[in-house]
Amino acid sequence: MNIDKSLISGSTAMMVLKLLSEKDMYGYEMIEVLRERSQNVFELKAGTLYPLLHGLEEKGMLTAYEKEAGNKIRKYYSITKRGRKMLEEKKGEWEIYSKAVASVLGIIPA
Repeated sequence: MNIDKSLISGSTAMMVLKLLSEKDMYGYEMIEVLRERSQNVFELKAGTLYPLLHGLEEKGMLTAYEKEAGNKIRKYYSITKRGRKMLEEKKGEWEIYSKAVASVLGIIPA
């Protein structure tokens, strides 16, 4: 089932911050983990993820560093204190929003 991309785009930053709250990751790793955890619903492209990561980095939500892994130099991202605060705010907003939508749709009682 294809999900409307506009539904996904508003929550992508929150999901990326959640992953990085668990451990530092490089881009392709984030793409794979999101795909696996969402059972193939979230299949981000690099062209979607990297501008998001750069934007979060500019806002002070993430920092980036390079690290050798095997024979490759990979760019890893790490969540900052500001990013953790934003994640908690976004999770709270998501909870309110998702409950409201489910209530309107009759999925859960009001």
